[in-house]
Amino acid sequence: MPYKDLVSWNSLISAFSRNECFRNSLNAFLRMRLETVLEPNEVTLICIISACTNSGALDEGTCIHGFAFKIGLLRESKVVNSLINMYGKFGYLGSACRLFKNMLVPNIVTWNSIIMVHVLSGSGEEGIGLFNHMRRAGICPDRATMVTLLQGCADMGVGQQADSLHGYILHAGLIEDVSIATGLLTVYAKSGRLDSSCEVFGGIKNPDRIAWTAMLAGFAVHGYGGKVIELFELMVSKGQEPDHVTFTHLLSACSHSGLVEEGRRYFEIMSSLYRVQPRLDHYCCMVDLFGRSGHLKDAHALIETMPMEPNSGVWGALLNACNVSGNLELGKEVAERLFAQNPSDRRNYLMLSNIYSAAGQWRDASKVRTLLKERGLLRSPGCSYIEHGHKIHRFVVADRSHPCTEKIYMKLEEVIRKIQIAGYMPKTEFVLHDVDEETREDMISKHSEKLAIAFGLMVTGAGKPLIITKNLRICGDCHSMAKFVSLIERRMIIIRDAKRFHHFANGSCSCGDYW
Repeated sequence: MPYKDLVSWNSLISAFSRNECFRNSLNAFLRMRLETVLEPNEVTLICIISACTNSGALDEGTCIHGFAFKIGLLRESKVVNSLINMYGKFGYLGSACRLFKNMLVPNIVTWNSIIMVHVLSGSGEEGIGLFNHMRRAGICPDRATMVTLLQGCADMGVGQQADSLHGYILHAGLIEDVSIATGLLTVYAKSGRLDSSCEVFGGIKNPDRIAWTAMLAGFAVHGYGGKVIELFELMVSKGQEPDHVTFTHLLSACSHSGLVEEGRRYFEIMSSLYRVQPRLDHYCCMVDLFGRSGHLKDAHALIETMPMEPNSGVWGALLNACNVSGNLELGKEVAERLFAQNPSDRRNYLMLSNIYSAAGQWRDASKVRTLLKERGLLRSPGCSYIEHGHKIHRFVVADRSHPCTEKIYMKLEEVIRKIQIAGYMPKTEFVLHDVDEETREDMISKHSEKLAIAFGLMVTGAGKPLIITKNLRICGDCHSMAKFVSLIERRMIIIRDAKRFHHFANGSCSCGDYW
């Protein structure tokens, strides 16, 4: 071109950015600055900020921020919105918030951007607070606002906020939007309210594949394998084609429900009948399925025949199977592979240590835990959360930090006395430490979920369900205790651990003691 105007340069910079040639986009911008006297405009900066954001070029993005200030383009809301998104993606929440606060009149896109930044940063509660502030400022939330907020609620797993958002969605007439309805049913499923999830799904007139898969995932994470299969067959009969995500949830549900033959059959026909080629996630589910059901040889043989290199997720599923079945020799072999492949994943060290402990090899278990500490991979403490009074109450093992500590322990002792009369016996084999029996009983009686259950019984009305979230997997003793409490107290107790939900009612659990 004999003459390149600003539109031409912007087109080139934008074309590189849209086609993921981010470094070329940055170089084109630098060439424009060096070879011409053209002054970049709003379009130029939006394109180049996008390139910095998507290429991980934070330093260059910060320079563009300074340049935008210098030439007076920070008055343009689209430029500021792009910078907010950039800082949010890199985890610089403070920088994003400062940009937002300095805007004289933030528009709907700006509000959506700052809400999304908070959600992606794990600050969902602050995002919801911004949503309320946005409404008070006279800005009407749109589809993008609600989808982002619902994602934040799903990540937090809180139900009370979902009710408020549900009310607004109905009031604003947004419930007809399939994406919003799908987000809402996901929130309810992740906060333990599967009935509400089903109600929302039933109200969707024409659910798409994503909505079907979301509902299927809800049943899967709650351990209802039979329901998942039933819903999958209904989905297919309605003309919806499942994709790789659908099959991941389907196979996971089979794994957590012990449906070995069903899982095997779906794995075999997913490529031949539905043209979905198995991925690493699907192999991971199948290894987990075989391993949980005691078919370690089948799990190992499947790994050997994989058409791609097994990743740490696949080997981790086999190590977990060794942990469940107590297979020490295979567990050591698999752990060595995992240490070489992913030496910074503390879960592998903990599982191997647990395998040694279960076998009574305390010295070897201690060596693994020492190695864990030496490598700076200390374990996150087990925490349980329960929502009450618009607050999240957090408990750790033997916790005494709560304002109602004394009352909580008194309630816990009262509950344990009741369930012992009904036949509860502490399962001290789940204490993986070399201590005497009395110490084991004392340690296991103060697990975080037990404290959360006692607190929940104290502060909620008779007959109301308790919904508890735990960051680690529930142990066998707490599982047994929750069954007895549900029977004696006539309460539904829903515990979401790191893997799935457990619904305790009338002395039994939805998992059928298979987890």
